[in-house]
Amino acid sequence: MKTLFLLRHAKSSRDDPTLNDFDRSLNDRGKDDAKLMGRWLGRQQIVLDAVISSPAKRARRTTEIFLKAADVSLAASFDERIYEAGLQQLLTIVSEIDPSWNTVLLIGHNPGFEDLAESLTGQHTRLATATLAGIELTIEEWRDVRPRAGKLRLLVSPKELKN
Repeated sequence: MKTLFLLRHAKSSRDDPTLNDFDRSLNDRGKDDAKLMGRWLGRQQIVLDAVISSPAKRARRTTEIFLKAADVSLAASFDERIYEAGLQQLLTIVSEIDPSWNTVLLIGHNPGFEDLAESLTGQHTRLATATLAGIELTIEEWRDVRPRAGKLRLLVSPKELKN
């Protein structure tokens, strides 16, 4: 049994139109939401074996803020393939996760993350910015990941936590 968490990056800023998409950072709401979600995860006592993020600036910043707020001491790794990845690319990335890891958090972008969650669970899952999905996979090895191999066990957004 493996567990995959998907965290969509927090809300990014569009204030500087000269920046390319990769270099956009978080706006104030995004920073607050990343912290809120991290604190929430920290209270759940979920133990992560690894954190793998897109290297885009907004994903990298989400990762830093989220992990600090969650009090997770793991060093994240950054996989450039996550940025702008579609479903097939994300399935490949998941299939290559270290077999010794059982619980992994990926941090990245839509529409790929929504497509991945839907493929793995068979149900449409909306991932607004900073939303966290937890998918329990009925596989023994990451290399065996396939469509409908999991069940959505967790879906929490900053909006829900604020209400």
